[in-house]
Amino acid sequence: MERVEGDAASAVAPLAKWKNDFSRAFQHYLDKSTPHPVHRWLGTLAVAAIYVLRVYYVQGFYIVSYGLGIYILNLLIGFLSPKVDPELEVLDGASLPTKGSDEFKPFIRRLPEFKFWYSITKAFCVAFLMTFFSVFDVPVFWPILLCYWIVLFVLTMKRQIMHMIKYKYVPFSIGKQVRTSKHSIFCHRICNLLSGFGGCFMNSASEICNLCLWILTEVYWEEVCRK
Repeated sequence: MERVEGDAASAVAPLAKWKNDFSRAFQHYLDKSTPHPVHRWLGTLAVAAIYVLRVYYVQGFYIVSYGLGIYILNLLIGFLSPKVDPELEVLDGASLPTKGSDEFKPFIRRLPEFKFWYSITKAFCVAFLMTFFSVFDVPVFWPILLCYWIVLFVLTMKRQIMHMIKYKYVPFSIGKQVRTSKHSIFCHRICNLLSGFGGCFMNSASEICNLCLWILTEVYWEEVCRK
């Protein structure tokens, strides 16, 4: 009996060692990819393209794609949301800065960019593996799922945009993190862009162009002043 237990333990030990080594190597390369967001997202786009081609080729697994879309939408909300809810800050008396003289508070995401990327990439990989099992290929009329997901996306983004406008925050930052009048103008233009997005597409496109030109001009003059 002891010999059987010893043989089982000796058989499990190499497997545990291999698993530990693999986890260590995987974490090592994952840490090395942290300062390279562009390369990481390009890899994710490649994985997403492979998954789309797979679904298009087999003409099925639409319920898997729908679940993947809902999961990505949930991750996107976490990526665009602040770590601390502004509503709770207002109740505690610590509101977001609204004047140029107020102390600048950097935007801290509820879901950091790296975790956002890693979760999306892992979700695409899992969904791709699921397409090789017919049990997940549930017959469904995919246009209904697509329309429902689009409606859900629009309603969710509208609520998120209204939350941004209400508490005057932007889920990204450009340039030096200093609370100045330029930063106030930037936030004001972003809020105008977000508010116009739900109304007229052409006005939003024009606001995007104006915003991009303004950003390029400010970056240019900052470089000139440094020199």
